[in-house]
Amino acid sequence: MSKFKKIANIIYWIVLAVLVVVGALSLMSSRGIPKNFRILVVRSGSMEPAIKTGSLVFVKPSKEYNVGDIITFNKINTKEPVTHRIKQIEEVDSTEIYTTKGDANNTLDLDKILGGQIIGKVIFHISYIGYVISYTRTTTGFIILICLPALLIIFDEINNIKKELILKRKKVK
Repeated sequence: MSKFKKIANIIYWIVLAVLVVVGALSLMSSRGIPKNFRILVVRSGSMEPAIKTGSLVFVKPSKEYNVGDIITFNKINTKEPVTHRIKQIEEVDSTEIYTTKGDANNTLDLDKILGGQIIGKVIFHISYIGYVISYTRTTTGFIILICLPALLIIFDEINNIKKELILKRKKVK
């Protein structure tokens, strides 16, 4: 095998491995993963510089939330979850009420958060990979990042089968 083919083969397998990981993360972020973890894509810059836009955040429910924790919660009247930092915790009639704020925002969030709205605490995040995950959810992204590599693998296998058949024919003659 020539040097060029060896390098191309290595690059091919690295890209394939990355695509498999991205595809798996994409599926996990849409369906959830075991042990109550959720994986979500950050779509705004309200938590920068701590968590950048396009980051993938791994969120897990907790029994206790403290001031300073970064949490992800469902706001009333919005579809997308929000990830902000807890700034204050009040107790009203033995119910904890959380005041949150995005690190990049100048003011506290107007809406108070009840415990039932909290999805969980951000355990860790991976910067920018969320852009790729979001892209795989579009038709074009799915075709380019999932279908195209799958087709390349299929064609590569067909080529390998053809080569084997040609070698067998030569041996028979």
